[in-house]
Amino acid sequence: MIFLRHYFNHGGCKLRFISPKTDFAFKKIFGSDQSKDILISFLNAMIYAGNSVIQDLEIIDPYNAADVVDLKDTYLDVKAVLEDKTTVIIEMQLWNVEAFEKRVVYNLCKTYGNQLKAGQGYFDLNPVIALTITDFKLFPTTEKVISCFYFQEAVEHFAYQEHELKLVFVELPKFTKKLEDLDTVVDKWIYFIKEAPSLEVIPEKMREVPQLEKALNIANQAGLSVEELEKIRKQEMFLEDRRGALSLAKREGRKEDREEGRIEGERRLLLRQLERRFGEFTPDAVTLIEVLNAENLERLGEAIWDFNTHDDLLNWLQQSSS
Repeated sequence: MIFLRHYFNHGGCKLRFISPKTDFAFKKIFGSDQSKDILISFLNAMIYAGNSVIQDLEIIDPYNAADVVDLKDTYLDVKAVLEDKTTVIIEMQLWNVEAFEKRVVYNLCKTYGNQLKAGQGYFDLNPVIALTITDFKLFPTTEKVISCFYFQEAVEHFAYQEHELKLVFVELPKFTKKLEDLDTVVDKWIYFIKEAPSLEVIPEKMREVPQLEKALNIANQAGLSVEELEKIRKQEMFLEDRRGALSLAKREGRKEDREEGRIEGERRLLLRQLERRFGEFTPDAVTLIEVLNAENLERLGEAIWDFNTHDDLLNWLQQSSS
């Protein structure tokens, strides 16, 4: 009966939702001007076990729905400052790339240190929390879905500035609950991130959390512009190509040098994606990509959506090769 009521409430049409895992969708849902209440509910669930600790926040550089060109900051998806001046940086990560864990720590520490301006002292530093959502298992020794880390003494485990720097990880593959098993607001938000595209209506369990229902309405494809849908389509194609290339690289790595196979697979993926976006490359441009090392290939993969023209890409390649 619940399903039928929602089905006919929407004119007999099933709904289609975008995946919050893409950069575009994540920013649109959690980083828009109208998303403050959504982000507060989500952060309270992920960081504070569903308790209403956060009452207010400011979204830094909120996503503009009219801007569909440059959608990704360097590695970070959404950034917010809470009412107690704590900064929260949020990242959605689909693959466990090389040095990923170091990058998370680097972003946390960089955000903490960059607070100080000329003439300010250490007492002006405010806490920073890095919330990272992974679409892979990061910590194989535990089945916990949400893990939290902060400084503590090695033997007696008492905290050192417990609230100053904190890392929170949400590992989506470890969450296996079905829709009918969702009990808490934490469950429902994780299910939304992981399974939104599989939904055909807004379930009653999701409507119990008004901010979650609002997030699903934002994620409804019917409310998106043609430009936004095209951006999503391109990013989803990129994600599928990247997933296939990583799988191929793993297979090739078993036959020959594992690292060399992975790098070559990454290189072929990037060439295919860039040619799809900018057209066929000149031999000189192909050569510039072929000489990139593993670190610069990873940087190129992260920067691919920052290039608006073929010349932007060539300038980046020339600077990297030099």
